[in-house]
Amino acid sequence: MAPSLGEAHSSMKVPQNAAWWKKFLAFVGPGYLVAVGYMDPGNWATDIAGGSQFGYTLLSVILISNLMAVVLQSLAGKLGIVTGRDLAQACRERFSMPVVIVLWILCELAIAATDLAEVIGSAIALKLLFNIPMLYGVIITAVDVLVILLLQNKGFRALESLVIVLMATIALCFGIDLFLAKPDMGGVMHGFVPSAEILQNPAMLYIAIGIIGATVMPHNLYLHSSIVQTRQIEQTPKGKKEAILYSTMDSTIALTLALFINAAILIVSAAVFHSAGMTQVAEITDAYHLLTPLLGTTIASILFGVALLASGQNSTLTGTLSGQIVMEGFLNIRIPAWLRRLVTRLIAIIPAVIVTAIAGEHGTEELLILSQVVLSLQLPFAVIPLVMFTSDKKSMGAFANKLWLKIISWIIAGVIVVLNVYLIIQTILLF
Repeated sequence: MAPSLGEAHSSMKVPQNAAWWKKFLAFVGPGYLVAVGYMDPGNWATDIAGGSQFGYTLLSVILISNLMAVVLQSLAGKLGIVTGRDLAQACRERFSMPVVIVLWILCELAIAATDLAEVIGSAIALKLLFNIPMLYGVIITAVDVLVILLLQNKGFRALESLVIVLMATIALCFGIDLFLAKPDMGGVMHGFVPSAEILQNPAMLYIAIGIIGATVMPHNLYLHSSIVQTRQIEQTPKGKKEAILYSTMDSTIALTLALFINAAILIVSAAVFHSAGMTQVAEITDAYHLLTPLLGTTIASILFGVALLASGQNSTLTGTLSGQIVMEGFLNIRIPAWLRRLVTRLIAIIPAVIVTAIAGEHGTEELLILSQVVLSLQLPFAVIPLVMFTSDKKSMGAFANKLWLKIISWIIAGVIVVLNVYLIIQTILLF
């Protein structure tokens, strides 16, 4: 079976007989592409709502969901490095064709939902920063497909570099907003300690599950298992072991940055809105407009808007890559990159345009929430096969999950399944 992303497969050399840090730098990149999905516009609404309603309490949920992500992404990276197969290809090899087709459809729906969140997030940012009507903003987002194509022609490293620059922009913007918000550091530290109140308060539990559902992204598992293969490594047990170590370091550091950004969104919301008694701020637009009067400076709102735009654009890059990987992996269908990007983007833009035209801005905010529910539906269908495959000694050999890692992985999979089912039921009841 030919590798996915054939044009980039093993395209980046890893220096041999070099210092460890030089080897590590050669592996830096895929983790940041993956981390992007953990801070996309879909996360913003849940983080803002959690901070405004419950202060710093739900910071522990962001921390726990991030730790889950670290484990799952390390498994995805390991699968790609050891077997030379991404998660979609592994599913195609192991399962019957009807099962593969169902998994592919679910995955395409999840990618479309992700792309929908990016389209809406970018359109909201364009409206807030430049007063461009939402309908036009949604249409403008189609142009970034051309940017992706242009970058891919310059090599995979160019794509990784842009993602890292955009992530640094988001981190800088929220770093300044954090400074301006002057949060209660004692409250922040206390917020990272899990509280029994989260399980006892239904409203708090609902948002907590929303944070987990919006944080752990199913398409990232397919993405990571493929893009780790862009590195040219020694196909020996020693070479693979080394690659797993550096790949895990890369994704863990990148996800720690994602943790900082997600936590910063919630902390700013808690410090600015919750402390002012504004406990019902849940929409991105409201947060943007309220930051200036409450902090006494327009720079806070502008930085918020810039970070949102960077977040939307960043997530678009990884979403379209994921689309290519799952189509090639599940179906072994290879179509021109430009056509794949165009189809992926149109699937997201068409419902966004229709809803914006009919229901206006409020409709797009509801569409953003719905996109996260679709992602929640898909998540177990990506996590369970991943844990199964990486625990299988037949395909993984000496790299199969150890007993302790198996236990942790299955606990995470079980928690995700239970929480996502609960979230879906609650959302259906709300609608």
